[in-house]
Amino acid sequence: MALRLKTEVGGRTLTLETGRIAKQAGGAVLVQYGDTVVLVTSVAARRIVEGIDFVPLTVEYMEKGYSAGRIPGNYFRREMGRPSEKETLTARIIDRPIRPLFPKDYRHETQIIATVLSMDKENDPDVLALIGASASLELSDMPFQGPVAAVRVGKISGELRINPPIDQWNSSTINLIVAGTEDAVVMVEGGGKNVKESEMLEAIFFGHNEMQPILKVQRELREAAGKPKREIAQPERDETLTSEVEKIALPQIREAIGVSEKLEREARLAKIKEDLVTRLTETWEDKKTEIEQGFHKLERRVIRDLALKEGKRIDGRGFDEVRNISCEIGLLPRVHGSSLFTRGETQAIGTVTLGSAGDEQRMETLNGDITRAFMLHYNFPPYCVGEARRMMGPGRREIGHGALATRALEKILPSPEEFAYTIRIVSEITESNGSSSMATVCAGSLALMDAGVPVKAPVAGIAMGLMKEGDTVIVLSDILGDEDHMGDMDFKVAGTREGICALQMDIKIDGLTKDVLEKALEQASKGRLSILDSMAETIKGPNSEMSPHAPKAFALKINPGKIRDIIGPGGKIIRGIQLETGARIDVDDTGSVKIMGDTEESAKQALKMVEDIVQEAEVGAMYDGTVRKIMDFGAFVEIFPGTDGLVHISQLDFKPVHKVTDILKEGDKVRVKVLEVNRDGKIRLSRKAALAAEGKKN
Repeated sequence: MALRLKTEVGGRTLTLETGRIAKQAGGAVLVQYGDTVVLVTSVAARRIVEGIDFVPLTVEYMEKGYSAGRIPGNYFRREMGRPSEKETLTARIIDRPIRPLFPKDYRHETQIIATVLSMDKENDPDVLALIGASASLELSDMPFQGPVAAVRVGKISGELRINPPIDQWNSSTINLIVAGTEDAVVMVEGGGKNVKESEMLEAIFFGHNEMQPILKVQRELREAAGKPKREIAQPERDETLTSEVEKIALPQIREAIGVSEKLEREARLAKIKEDLVTRLTETWEDKKTEIEQGFHKLERRVIRDLALKEGKRIDGRGFDEVRNISCEIGLLPRVHGSSLFTRGETQAIGTVTLGSAGDEQRMETLNGDITRAFMLHYNFPPYCVGEARRMMGPGRREIGHGALATRALEKILPSPEEFAYTIRIVSEITESNGSSSMATVCAGSLALMDAGVPVKAPVAGIAMGLMKEGDTVIVLSDILGDEDHMGDMDFKVAGTREGICALQMDIKIDGLTKDVLEKALEQASKGRLSILDSMAETIKGPNSEMSPHAPKAFALKINPGKIRDIIGPGGKIIRGIQLETGARIDVDDTGSVKIMGDTEESAKQALKMVEDIVQEAEVGAMYDGTVRKIMDFGAFVEIFPGTDGLVHISQLDFKPVHKVTDILKEGDKVRVKVLEVNRDGKIRLSRKAALAAEGKKN
């Protein structure tokens, strides 16, 4: 029997329904908001996965073309197996707040699938999918420690709003997805337009307050239709073995953790673990996994005790101290802009490539086909962490980190009218020990300025961490990889000197209070400013000149009625200009024209030819025209390509003219003045008025 519950969120109705669709899943919920509908299911295997030390959870998010009344545009006309960027990013948004709410010893293969069934182009399905994932887990027999809810927070015309419609996102100074439990915030994803820390904090907790009805309706759904939770067998621990692991390994781990250099520290820890396993498996032959797990628990304890009890970090820095920074620009001679950013043992090469409108990325979405004039691609090769493994295409990590850096850098880019280029940034991570996504932001900002892109301001990013035991809370600036792995928070903040452009927060504990988050934002601001100071020592603003290897671009806005004049019959005119000049010309339906040439000369030549075609006659202006056609009543004179006007026989000369051919012949060059441009666009010209204006009156 179907059960449907409703609540109000952001002034609109949110509906959760179960019991009608996908009844064989462990939990299934149909979430509706407006006319956007998402089906979310969760299923867990009965058998335990042996030999792993993580929660085996996978999340899939799928957008169906039919949900928005669209047929997929690919060759096969069906949704392809590889998820789109939006699908990948949404799956990450669902996974991140859900995963920490499973018991640490949960080892049942679990899958959440969110399928977009209907899309109204007003309400994005991503937040609904996260709500549905939590609700389906609440209904299932899985030991999920939820519920968790989410809302999108915008700030439009100075007013905070919940789940603003998609068409208002561009005018919003804040765009955040906030996820939380009843007591605390557990995830934040989004950004702002140079937003102050206090504004961002207000928006986050405004969202947390407004999501409470969603949590309430999930609890009601669970009480009405939820299954009894399955018992999770706690793994048996051999206390004698645990004691032996600690006795042998603890002193050695403490010594190894004191090594500040990452690869040497990892090598020492790996050798300690190897020797420990070899020694103890002589007595406990079938306990290798338990020995390794015991070792990793000790490693975690040592790192956390170092910070929480001794007030120290692995590399000896203060809690609010940023690692040493080195910046270079102009690294690569043939690239349009390049940089090398090094912070401690994290390093990124940033490159900028400039192209034409034809290089824009074209994407098919449920909202329709879109183009992107700015792209950022993040690469994380295995050598950057000293590993050798097969290189595959970009995974969820690469796409997620690239999207975060994109949000930070797109806020400072010039408008298409100011800078008529398509921009691609590539970040090659060449070393990694903590926060390579924020290194990407810094390297990308430096490379943009090196390329001469007129950015509004430099951007820098920093990753913050947290360690909490009881009432003791420590916020760490510019975290190392081990501090991220062993800590309780990964909080990335990117922005200019004026404010925040992008942020991303994940919590591994129950949640984050306002006081702790406020402290983290304040400490992140200080760290960000120090990084910007280091970057300014290398380059303070955009280079005044672009690379000689970069194409040259111009943009202009024309009357849309003139588009056909540029294109010509069957594209004849525009092809002719491109063939003659070697430049590329792109025209859209709004009258925006972008011209790009490999050299400034070719681009300027094409620009002049386009301007000649689209210019409009001005009353009182004088032009050197060409006689195109002789009639009994006058002559038609072309004053610029594609535009001609009539010189009536009475306007040919001061003396009476009996035959037009007595004065003009086809092909003659003649100076004329514009007398009138009527509503139909017809132009009256005068040779007589031009002669008078030049003092040639008889």
